[in-house]
Amino acid sequence: MNRLYWFGVGVLFLGMVGISTAEVVSGYEEVEVKAGGTISGKVTLKGEIPPPRVFPLVLYPFGPFCKRISDGQGNVVLEEFYVGSGGGLKDTVVAVQQVKKGKPFPTINSKWVTEDCMFHPAEASFNEKYLKDEDGKLHHEHPLVTVVENHQRISVRNYDPIVHNIQVFQNEKGNIILNVPLAPGAEDAGGKLNFTRGRRISQMICGMHEFMQSWAFVVDNPYYTNTKKDGDFKIDRLPPGTYKVVAWHPHFKPVEKQVTVPADGTVALNFEFDASEVKRPIYESQEKFRIGPEARPEDQLTHTHPFRQRPPGEPSRKNEADHEKEE
Repeated sequence: MNRLYWFGVGVLFLGMVGISTAEVVSGYEEVEVKAGGTISGKVTLKGEIPPPRVFPLVLYPFGPFCKRISDGQGNVVLEEFYVGSGGGLKDTVVAVQQVKKGKPFPTINSKWVTEDCMFHPAEASFNEKYLKDEDGKLHHEHPLVTVVENHQRISVRNYDPIVHNIQVFQNEKGNIILNVPLAPGAEDAGGKLNFTRGRRISQMICGMHEFMQSWAFVVDNPYYTNTKKDGDFKIDRLPPGTYKVVAWHPHFKPVEKQVTVPADGTVALNFEFDASEVKRPIYESQEKFRIGPEARPEDQLTHTHPFRQRPPGEPSRKNEADHEKEE
């Protein structure tokens, strides 16, 4: 009987290995792309730009530090729709679906940093985060979106001297798939993201500061991009063929279109989102603020530079005392 038992275990193990191998074989394959084509287009927003959401700092811990990104009246204003010339919509992921083989696809090591009570994709450049106003002073524009790969690890580095918390939600289903404390100065906090098959949208929120938000779209091949404020995009070196292409912004349902990519050619593909179709989940709605307009934020939560966030490395960030002297 023992021999029969172990024989059965061996058969089961080999079967599992076979399944695992089949999954690897059926995954994306890197090959030389000959006569590759290009998809080029623009993502635009139609209609009035939705208003930002407002978060009173009195409701969250470490308000005196997080006021660096306040509006000067004790609130954090979260902008989620950046629109450029011609209605170009920033922070839209455009991705080609079900591409089985093509150009190299390096493993995506998704990394974020926390800076002044905000999550930023680590790859976001200084110029993507800080822009000059008409008066020449810098202001902050929050990079809202990035991409992730299923079954890969993500990490967060905390530049803030306060505690945060990483909570990642599989947004289409609503369940939390990662919950990790983020200590001051932590350099590699995080974990592996395991999405349910077919799920492709995630949202990362700080469990202590609701206004700290970042979104991600799951990709399984290298044919994707993330739009800047002009809304323009280009995806190149695609093997000729017919594909489905999806465009996704955090506050819209993904839109899919079919396109045929010619050999050594370019095909135009545009996406338009309608601002009237923005449907925020109930927990994100603000028909009624959490505190009434008659409430007065504490004095220590106000500052004199609305919407300003000091860029990393400025002398004013040496310590809180220097910061207060400047203001």
